[in-house]
Amino acid sequence: MQGYLAAHQPVISVDTKKKELVGDFKNAGRELQPKGQPEKVRVHDFAIRELGKAAPYGVYDIGKNAAWVSVGVDHDTSAFAVETIRRWWQMMGQPTYPRAKRLLITADSGGSNGARVRLWKLELQRLADETGLEIAVCHLPPGTSKWNKIEHRLFSFISQNWRGKPLISHEVIVQLIATTTTKRGLKVRSQLDTNKYPAGLKVSDKHMAEINLYRDEFHGDWNYSLHPRLFS
Repeated sequence: MQGYLAAHQPVISVDTKKKELVGDFKNAGRELQPKGQPEKVRVHDFAIRELGKAAPYGVYDIGKNAAWVSVGVDHDTSAFAVETIRRWWQMMGQPTYPRAKRLLITADSGGSNGARVRLWKLELQRLADETGLEIAVCHLPPGTSKWNKIEHRLFSFISQNWRGKPLISHEVIVQLIATTTTKRGLKVRSQLDTNKYPAGLKVSDKHMAEINLYRDEFHGDWNYSLHPRLFS
């Protein structure tokens, strides 16, 4: 990681924040309100079909203390995860690192960015092909997901920022995420992602064989890189 930062190459930490029910539900924490005017919320936490749940997927730039969060409305799949990284790169990463040749991603070992998820590697390969970046991935060992920097440098502050506030709409969620800041100058951008991401997609052995993947000597199942493919 330090080598990437010293060479002014981007290093990001990624993960999905806990899914949240959208609507006038109770949200843990306290928020200052005029006396005798508490905000009314539902008694039961049954999902509202028209609103469903929100899945915030975050990309935290370790070197710049800045972040991008896509708020998804469909399944939390690898395609959604990599689309979030793509949007971060287009909106924040590339303007910040115009000469970047490599990208380092740190992630935990499960979920949509899991070390054993084929679709995650396939989607990253497509991103490498699009951007020309050599994408290296380092997964944290199982049971150590809370070591991931995005957890305590971004997600914890988002939770503090919206504590006590009912998440009544996707727009409110996006706004609360985007207004999150810290004394150290954290900057966050957020956007609603209304795309559909079907669950259960299978990646064939043929597609896996076409991926330009290089495994590290040290725990190659957790540490690997994807190089752009050259198409004639």
